[in-house]
Amino acid sequence: MAREKPEAAAEAEGTPELSYQEQLNFLNPIAQPLASRKLTRKLLKCIRKATKHKQVRRGVKEVQKFINKGETGITVLAGDTLPIDVYCHIPIMCEDRSLPYAYVPSKADLGAAVGSKRPTCVIMIKPHEEYQAAYDECLEEVSALPLPL
Repeated sequence: MAREKPEAAAEAEGTPELSYQEQLNFLNPIAQPLASRKLTRKLLKCIRKATKHKQVRRGVKEVQKFINKGETGITVLAGDTLPIDVYCHIPIMCEDRSLPYAYVPSKADLGAAVGSKRPTCVIMIKPHEEYQAAYDECLEEVSALPLPL
């Protein structure tokens, strides 16, 4: 019981258990373009705002379905997902449809930003007028990231 209290406190505060630099050690080789520490924070904050307005698509199947339907938004992928085969087709789909995408280091942080106890490997943030300024700022920075060759 004494072990559960520090973990519960860390989850309640929303702070990751590992630092950004420590999370980089667990990245997949395909995790490009990777969001910087500052951009990662902005994306997670935007995801929290989008979740309040139910403007988030979560999970590989759901994101894939709505990309195929032509929905627009920023796709955020977790860089520490194994096996890679689970979601390696999502960046290609985004590039084919000119959708911006970026990787963040941790799937646990991505799941926590959506308000879930379970980690998630792919999220799509849809635009909405309530958080348009934060969305536009994230969109601009994610679009500026260099795409892998």
